[in-house]
Amino acid sequence: MMKLKHSICCGLDVHKNVIVATIVTTNKDGISEYKQKSFSTINSGIQKFHNWLIENHCYHVCMESTRKYWIPIFNYLENDMEVCLTHPKYVKAIKGKKTDKKDSKWIADLYKFDLVLAGRQPKSCLICWNITLIPLMKKPFANL
Repeated sequence: MMKLKHSICCGLDVHKNVIVATIVTTNKDGISEYKQKSFSTINSGIQKFHNWLIENHCYHVCMESTRKYWIPIFNYLENDMEVCLTHPKYVKAIKGKKTDKKDSKWIADLYKFDLVLAGRQPKSCLICWNITLIPLMKKPFANL
């Protein structure tokens, strides 16, 4: 049997307009219970998601680094929780009928056993700098 690392954790499938979250709670007998919920990616939705995690005593979150949609969620959660950011290829689900709920559950199951290869953990200030300044900086150098 695999060793459990996180008895309570959350897997996220993040999209442009929606966060699909699955909290998995595993008891001492190895039996897992799942809670799934979807949230908006606007600020009030992210705040509701954050509060839902805290209400469920979930302080370990894992998500894919899909495009740029993960950034506001990461920024909001990083001060209160351990957030694992991973490349999508490391949490790719088995082929078949994929849904957002299945994907978030799969990520949570992998993460509870520490089977997710975490990428580097960025800091908010670096993320903001990269998003706002680098595109602006490239324009002056375009003519060189």
